[in-house]
Amino acid sequence: MNELLTVLKKNVREYGMYIALAVIMAVFTILSNGLFISSRNIANLLNQTGYIAVLAVGMTLVIVIRHIDLSVGFLSGFLGAVAAIALTQWNWPVWLTILLVLLLGTIAGLVTAFPVAQLGIPAFVASLAGWLIYRGALMLVTAATGTIIVPNESFNAIGNGYIPDLFASASFLPNVHKTTLLLGAVAIVLFIIGQISDRRRKLQYNFEVLSTGLFTAKLLFISVVLGFITWILAGYNGMSWTVVIMVAVVLVYYFITQRTVIGRHIYAVGGNPEAAELSGIDVKRITMAVFASMGFLAALSGILFTARLKSATPQAGQLFEMDAIAASYIGGVSAAGGIGSVTGSLVGALVYMSLMNGMNLLGTDISLQYIIRGLVLLFAVIFDVMTRKRKS
Repeated sequence: MNELLTVLKKNVREYGMYIALAVIMAVFTILSNGLFISSRNIANLLNQTGYIAVLAVGMTLVIVIRHIDLSVGFLSGFLGAVAAIALTQWNWPVWLTILLVLLLGTIAGLVTAFPVAQLGIPAFVASLAGWLIYRGALMLVTAATGTIIVPNESFNAIGNGYIPDLFASASFLPNVHKTTLLLGAVAIVLFIIGQISDRRRKLQYNFEVLSTGLFTAKLLFISVVLGFITWILAGYNGMSWTVVIMVAVVLVYYFITQRTVIGRHIYAVGGNPEAAELSGIDVKRITMAVFASMGFLAALSGILFTARLKSATPQAGQLFEMDAIAASYIGGVSAAGGIGSVTGSLVGALVYMSLMNGMNLLGTDISLQYIIRGLVLLFAVIFDVMTRKRKS
């Protein structure tokens, strides 16, 4: 027990968000008489989390390098409207529409990054200009028609569809999505293998690791949680395409940030830009790359949101950037830069969206919801400052 408390104190930033997620889910499950943890609601919660989690992954890297991007909300809404126009008015195929939107998002990210990286303009100002521009652009492209309905079923399946059950004809486990169970089992196995591999690598370099007992308990606990979520999803329609895309984004960015040179450079720039520059890292290029990535993920978020609503609206993207920033801070990113992870941003998005989902289930007044969300964000930032002071 003493060892467990010591580990929690040393890793309070990492484990705090998991504890918060567990507490939120338990409280809302009790208050909603089990409705919160139902298969239908958990599936809806994960689909609602998708577009915010994708944005939060990109925003985490932006904050890690000590910047901010306020433009991504309406950029997401605008590019979602572009996708709707391409599908309904230009009659483009889905694959070409997606490529166009992702390309435009990447270019938009580079446009935001240029005055920041090359001219030294604060990211707050540059991205605020983008916020205004994309807000106006969204209003402009939807002025003639208002809400643009997207009837394309293939495109809408991205936000509302579920992976097919390859074993639907099997007689065992009726009314259960067996492919989802299989994917969940594979995910658990890969997680265990990855954790064991990381532990062995740390031991080779004499890094501090958990004791064998605590490490085994951690693996069992997370495996049980993953298995439980998989079982819940399998009891409804299975895993949605939104969840597949969200998990794929997290895995790709986890690999980039933890296993590549550019990932190490991103954290070096966030830790100390001047020292990174002196060590030979091209800080301007890293800044351009991170903002381009943010634009790409904003485009993907716009696709997910438009597909989920099956339409593009003049209000799409409103406050998305604030939700992404909140999810990033809740997920453990530091306001001082240099600290944060994409897996943390996913958990932060789940915490944030679980809070919203639970309040909606309980019929909480919208004004109180905004107040509570603001307090949660404030607490996350205070928590970051206090833990940094304690370590120093």
